[in-house]
This record gives sequence, structure tokens and C-alpha cells, in this order.
Amino acid sequence: QVQLVESGGGLVQAGGSLRLSCAVSGRIASINDMGWYRQAPGKERELVALITSGGTTDYVDSVKGRFTISRDDAKNTVYLQMDSLKPEDTAVYYCNANLIWRPIFGARRSGVYWGQGTQVTVSS
Repeated sequence: QVQLVESGGGLVQAGGSLRLSCAVSGRIASINDMGWYRQAPGKERELVALITSGGTTDYVDSVKGRFTISRDDAKNTVYLQMDSLKPEDTAVYYCNANLIWRPIFGARRSGVYWGQGTQVTVSS
């Protein structure tokens, strides 16, 4: 089985910072792209930041220059450093990972897996 567990969300004032973490556990063979998404009330889920296995990153325009995605492959963990937070950043943040894992029996399996989400609230 594969599990993604996020942490680091909370309440912060505008202009403040938060650092989200997402740890991937299970019989992991390899992790390809990892990403952070967010969903605000009444809105669709949107991709916030993406990092490839080679370390290439990409961001939605609204967070460029304020958010930084990184990963620690030794820990199977992806991070999202969020600075200069704005009220419009308020949302539930989800991590995901495109990975390959090894069942105890049978062939390796691949897929995209999601965390449970962590709330980020930015007050004005």
C-alpha cells in the first residue's frame, strides 16, 4: 500500500509563511513527478507547483516568486515553502505523487496517489 501524509498547514496572517510537507510511505520503488494542488471553497482543484524526478519545477502564475517546491528523495518527501502569503491562497492543499511501488506478491504497480489534504488559512 501507498500512503501520502501532509503536514504543516494552519492559520497565518497575510505576509506570513508556512511550510507544507508530504511524506510518501509504503513499498516505494521510485517516485516520478510530485506536486501540490489546492482547492478553495466553490472552486476547482488547481495545480500550484510541480517538481519532476530531475528537479525541474513549475508553478502557477499566481504563486511564482512566493512559493518554492522541493523534494528529498532520501525521505520520499516533497515540500512547499509558501512566503508572502495572501488571503487568496486560502485553500485545502493536497500533495500527489506519480510513483511505482512493489506489492509483496506480483508485479510492480504504478499510479498517481493523493494525500488527505491540509488546510491553509490566510487572514487579512
